[in-house]
Amino acid sequence: MSLDKATVSRIARLARIRVPDEDLERLGGELDNILSWVEQLGEVDTSDVPPMTSVVEMRLPKREDTVTDGAYPEKVLGNAPESEAGFFVVPKVVE
Repeated sequence: MSLDKATVSRIARLARIRVPDEDLERLGGELDNILSWVEQLGEVDTSDVPPMTSVVEMRLPKREDTVTDGAYPEKVLGNAPESEAGFFVVPKVVE
């Protein structure tokens, strides 16, 4: 795939990158190399490769999923401009 100057200029504009006109030809060649490399990656058979989130095998620590009130509702509601019956009072936004 060969990118012309107009295409490289449009890509730079979409990426919000200012590229001088004299650098468009060189940048087009670099983008061609990158796109060729990406096409090569698409040809690799990865059907037997399991998905992974990290290159290091890890297990995240787990904790019991319990619901708590934070144990200090008075302090939390103390930050509110207005509260009533243990809840925040907010202005009505739906008619």
